[in-house]
Amino acid sequence: MAKAAVVLAVLTGMLLGVGAFTFDYAAGFSYFSNEPEACVNCHIMNDHFDSWVKSSHHAHAVCNDCHTPHALVAKYVSKAENGFNHSLKFTLGTYREPIRIRPVNAARLQANCIECHQELVSEIRWEANPAHEDLDCVRCHAAVGHGPRR
Repeated sequence: MAKAAVVLAVLTGMLLGVGAFTFDYAAGFSYFSNEPEACVNCHIMNDHFDSWVKSSHHAHAVCNDCHTPHALVAKYVSKAENGFNHSLKFTLGTYREPIRIRPVNAARLQANCIECHQELVSEIRWEANPAHEDLDCVRCHAAVGHGPRR
């Protein structure tokens, strides 16, 4: 029984050690910030970051303003979920290039667009849209926030 406890302790220690090393190596604490530079810890985001710097949103919004919920707990739950998914896909090399936004994140982006621009878009959403369905903002405004310029 004692031998099994030692093996379990060693394996747990190894797992925690590898996890701590990986978290430090990946600049894990930077993801708790609101700084857009955290996003470019992954090279695949460089084009998106560079185009955001040149965009009209640069002076008014950072990545989290558009891509995460605004409520504190929901924001960090979203960051954790996306961080896990990104880490897994980048580690296994199973991400697509160019990267694509997942449907859940696209819906969040849409909600944040509407929240920030409510006064501007209210007539477009309701008066010009008899079905009262949300129009997809990025359908027409894909390059406003960022995105590789083609």
